[in-house]
Amino acid sequence: MQGESSRMLKTSHILQPFDLSDEPGYQCWRERKLADYPRSARELLVPVENPMVLGADEHDRLLACCRKANMGFYEITGEPSGSKETIRALGHQFGLDRLDVNLRADEDSITSLRAMPEMQGNHYIPYTNRPLNWHTDGYYNRLDEQVRGIVMHCVSEPATGGDNLFLDPEIAYILMRDENPNYIAALVQADAMTIPPNMEGGVEIRPQQSGPVFSVEQTTGALHMRYTARTRSIEWKDDRNTRLAAGFLTELVNSDSAYIFRYRLRAGQGIICNNVLHKREAFTDDVEAGKQRLLYRARYHERVRGTGMDNDFWRV
Repeated sequence: MQGESSRMLKTSHILQPFDLSDEPGYQCWRERKLADYPRSARELLVPVENPMVLGADEHDRLLACCRKANMGFYEITGEPSGSKETIRALGHQFGLDRLDVNLRADEDSITSLRAMPEMQGNHYIPYTNRPLNWHTDGYYNRLDEQVRGIVMHCVSEPATGGDNLFLDPEIAYILMRDENPNYIAALVQADAMTIPPNMEGGVEIRPQQSGPVFSVEQTTGALHMRYTARTRSIEWKDDRNTRLAAGFLTELVNSDSAYIFRYRLRAGQGIICNNVLHKREAFTDDVEAGKQRLLYRARYHERVRGTGMDNDFWRV
């Protein structure tokens, strides 16, 4: 009997921290998550010689960043490369292959993000120089086509501005659950957040989409978040806990929390992440001086391989 108990203790299992009924599992995961958490984006910056063929140490360091904070930044130290082939090759090394096909993407489904004069009066803010509020990418997608991974590479910088702010969704989850578990219970509801249909010229080009803010990916047990701080393109479920949870989340992303990282991508730098919360500040281009912001963005239906709750780091 004693030997059987010993064998049971040695048998590892995966933590289930996102189940509100598993408080011990949550506390164990929370402690590991917050231990030695990075204090700035700079701590997540990894120099890489050639992003198309990462060295083993470069790959492991970026993966460690993504495991810890769901994001890692890279800086090319070798021959500069800003091609889309580079972005695709980098993503592939982390299991990112299924590109999200979105409305304004280029023909290859990798988007060129830059200010376009013809879009300045448009509601597609990513293609203007105006500030872009807090969101996760593809929050309007169908639930079976969620954007889980992103690679974004800076080809050229603006003259001024254009800083990004980033927040790990798992940190947002912790801060909300610690404040009030009912907030989490509200935001996992299947109809917690509804995005109205996208209409252009009286034609529906994307249907209404309802879904949770927080959900758990079945294959990896990883937390996924869909969110936008916009008010004209969102409808929250009309119940008290959902309204309070949405209000708390709004206050959180607009706070001076030490968990919110500010970073302006420089030419030759980029980010690989599990679709973390992010926003972009306004910027100014100077075309004559050769200062014009251009970023390539690849959005994937997979998350970074090796960052789910099914990896060894989260076994006990």
